[in-house]
Amino acid sequence: MLKFVKHNLENIDGVTIYPILSLLIFFVFFALMFGWVLTAKKSYIEEVSNIPLDNQKTNELS
Repeated sequence: MLKFVKHNLENIDGVTIYPILSLLIFFVFFALMFGWVLTAKKSYIEEVSNIPLDNQKTNELS
């Protein structure tokens, strides 16, 4: 099946830019997320990580 897709893609001019662009977007996204995680405040991370636990306690009281 891959040979059918490869054959069709070989006929498109400039198709080689798409894998490069996809890799670049992937790398930039995860680099930005990694930077955000490193610079996020500890209090915010703790607050967000406790949300599922707080929701469970609320459901038990209801």
